[in-house]
Amino acid sequence: MTEDESERPSRKRSPWGAIALVMLTGLAMMRNGAEVDAGPPQPAAAAAVGAAATVGSQADRMPAEPPMPPPDLEVLEHSSVQRVRIPSISVDAPVMTVGLDAQGWIDAPPPQERNLAGWYLNGISPGQQGSAVIVGHVDNAQGPAVFFGLGAVRKGSRIEVARYDGRTAVFEVYGVEVFAKNAFPGSRVYGDTGHPELRVITCGGGYSKAGGYDGNVVVFARMVEAR
Repeated sequence: MTEDESERPSRKRSPWGAIALVMLTGLAMMRNGAEVDAGPPQPAAAAAVGAAATVGSQADRMPAEPPMPPPDLEVLEHSSVQRVRIPSISVDAPVMTVGLDAQGWIDAPPPQERNLAGWYLNGISPGQQGSAVIVGHVDNAQGPAVFFGLGAVRKGSRIEVARYDGRTAVFEVYGVEVFAKNAFPGSRVYGDTGHPELRVITCGGGYSKAGGYDGNVVVFARMVEAR
């Protein structure tokens, strides 16, 4: 993505349903032959996705009432995304814009790019009101990729998203879950909570060579600072 893309006008946000469908298809990424002995870390007590939509201990699930942002928090305008940083798992990656593929689903970043995340250009910008979405591969044929460690993120961790308008939106994690891809709760993941939020998503749960990963790891975070 070039810096010129940051000057594009704000796009109408897509309904969450379209985004949810890509999470069941385009983001159900396979390991493509990568052999990582232990596999990617999963949220505590959630090493595999079972029949239920979510797995994991109650302590690691999203609380019913996420922490309120500061009363004077500035809600940002639309801007393209430049970079995402998750210090607790040593992620510092450029972010490309992604659009729709021929089937109408949101594209994932190129799998050969191990340190690259994707943000859907027609969605919410990180820092705007609503739930922005950043996606990335867990691994590829060469080994771990950008969000391999996403399941190790804990509540209270910070995520920084640098934007092309020069602003940085800072989010605090309040939940990490694994969802079965055949029971992905799109309204819960992508719904507008009335606050600027971020969802970071990669593959997770159990893995088989025949079917790939059977779920998605989703990090829920709410903006707590704009600088």
